[in-house]
Amino acid sequence: MVWGLRATSAKKTMKAIMVVGTTSHAGKSLITTAICRILSRLGWRVAPFKGQNMALNSYVTSTGGEMGHAQAVQAWAAGVTPAIEMNPILLKPQGDMTSQVIIKGKALDTVKAIDYYQQYFDIGWNAIQESLEILSQGFDIIVCEGAGSPAEINLKHRDLTNMRVAKHLNASTILVVDIDRGGAFAHVIGTLELLEPEEKNLIKGIVINKFRGQRSLLDPGIQWLEKKTNIPVIGVIPWINEAFPAEDSLSILEQRYNKSTTDITIVIIRLPRISNFTDFESLEAESSVKIKYLHPDDNLNHPDAVIIPGTKTTISDLLVLQKSGMAEAIKSYQASGGTIMGICGGFQMLGEVLIDSQGLEGKQGEYKGLELLPLRTIITPKKISRQRQVIANYPLENLPVIGYEIHQGITRVTKPDIVTPLFNDYDLGFVNSYKSVWGNYLHGIFDNGPWRRSWLNLLRKKRGLNSLPTDIANYGEQREIILDSIADQVNDNLDLKPILLK
Repeated sequence: MVWGLRATSAKKTMKAIMVVGTTSHAGKSLITTAICRILSRLGWRVAPFKGQNMALNSYVTSTGGEMGHAQAVQAWAAGVTPAIEMNPILLKPQGDMTSQVIIKGKALDTVKAIDYYQQYFDIGWNAIQESLEILSQGFDIIVCEGAGSPAEINLKHRDLTNMRVAKHLNASTILVVDIDRGGAFAHVIGTLELLEPEEKNLIKGIVINKFRGQRSLLDPGIQWLEKKTNIPVIGVIPWINEAFPAEDSLSILEQRYNKSTTDITIVIIRLPRISNFTDFESLEAESSVKIKYLHPDDNLNHPDAVIIPGTKTTISDLLVLQKSGMAEAIKSYQASGGTIMGICGGFQMLGEVLIDSQGLEGKQGEYKGLELLPLRTIITPKKISRQRQVIANYPLENLPVIGYEIHQGITRVTKPDIVTPLFNDYDLGFVNSYKSVWGNYLHGIFDNGPWRRSWLNLLRKKRGLNSLPTDIANYGEQREIILDSIADQVNDNLDLKPILLK
């Protein structure tokens, strides 16, 4: 809890907080997001920051720059517009130890890990420093998120995300540990032991996260830890059941919503390089919908709908579907009356052919698609990344919808007479004449509440269920409620005074 601590216009230097974790998945993103909302409520002008993010969930800013989706969520929590300076380096893995390198919003290269650090370390560090300087001119405080662990001794010399940033900013640093996994005290002690003295001196507080037990049983351990480390435990955060927007595919393995009963089931194919599965948070938030992620080797059965999501490597993941038998299962499912939706890479897969003459995705050649829509896609060097505001033609007419595109490839319809354009931009998406196969490039389409409900009502009609109301707000308003709830729960169990009064 923070009492009486507010920003003032007299501040001459930007204050900085760094949040690092003893392990991956300790809860750094959640704690960072909550702090952004807490400080924003107190009147601070807050900017989130993550120097380097490795993730396939990305967001496109108003300027067309690409950044990590988690930092966009943190910006929304802070009440500010997402900007590429909040995540100057984004690495998007695409298999074979290679990643697409995105610096300050633009895709520059695709390189192997060892080559990345040889070629881009200095460029990346300069981009980080430049971004921090830009943020310092418009904000009172920056809340930084680390990555993985700050104490990986084999990686520290090339770590652009953790204590290098903390030292550069002289940031008051919070160390977060996940107690639900066990070994929390050992994780804290081990992490501190592996930090350099000047790094350890920056650790001003420890946060024990994901606590489910009785606090009185934990207190002796906290007292021992504080005496051993001479660092206060500033928070014991209970297990938070809110469906926090996910940063990476680990979260697919977790149940994000507790639902006693549902009306329809939607299967999402868990592609090897699935990207932007944040597209489906709004579907998961529907109380009547059960979301189930299936591996390509799993049995498809007959859900109410199947979604083929975005992917960093469309052709490689298409070949996985074909080799596993899932491609044939999807086609048989559609032939028996099932509904299919493809988004971005999934949209490209629905077509007749995909051509990558330059091997831009690693698989050079011409490949047969699922042949469920009359489309021809050519993978191109230029990456399209832009926000969109268009008018939907179907299932509701003249409905404004918003979203964003991120794709390499131009898709054209080969038989326009047998499909209906979904939007007033005729290249953005189509539905077949039976209204059973849908495809589009618009990430965030389901965040548009009226459009989402109208699409769900088509599925409900096939099962003889009553329609859901379509006069609802977009998911962004629901996300605000989730962010407020998370901030409330963290604020009730966190003391930021030792951090802010440094």
